[in-house]
Amino acid sequence: MPREFEWQDETLGSEEFYREDLEDLLQEGAWKEGFNEWAEYTNLGEEQVRIVNDLGLFQALDFYWDPTEDRLRFDAPSMPDDWRERDATESLDSGTVSMIDAALEDLGRAVQEVLEDYLERDDEASSYGWGEETYGKRGE
Repeated sequence: MPREFEWQDETLGSEEFYREDLEDLLQEGAWKEGFNEWAEYTNLGEEQVRIVNDLGLFQALDFYWDPTEDRLRFDAPSMPDDWRERDATESLDSGTVSMIDAALEDLGRAVQEVLEDYLERDDEASSYGWGEETYGKRGE
């Protein structure tokens, strides 16, 4: 279950977050497109990007369909609480850790926007099995 997700009475028992379908879209190019857009404006340097990658934080981004709000959402990971004790993060201070956390949120938003564009390209979303009733009317 997503980190900040709360079931509501009208959706209890609906456990479809469409992660596999979103994974397909990410592999088809949404991840690369969103990541490249983010890379153009992020404040992270090469060393910080390497640390984020080494800690598996890019892979920990969670994109899912929220059935309670009927919209695409994401959960961005944050630096582990024990970042001071890890060898890979010796050169980080708390300000840099905050910058990394903010950058991961920005990356999540950038990729989410690209995923939304991918969904809008296929009006019926027939290849994913979730028509307009699943992901809402665009522009609302």
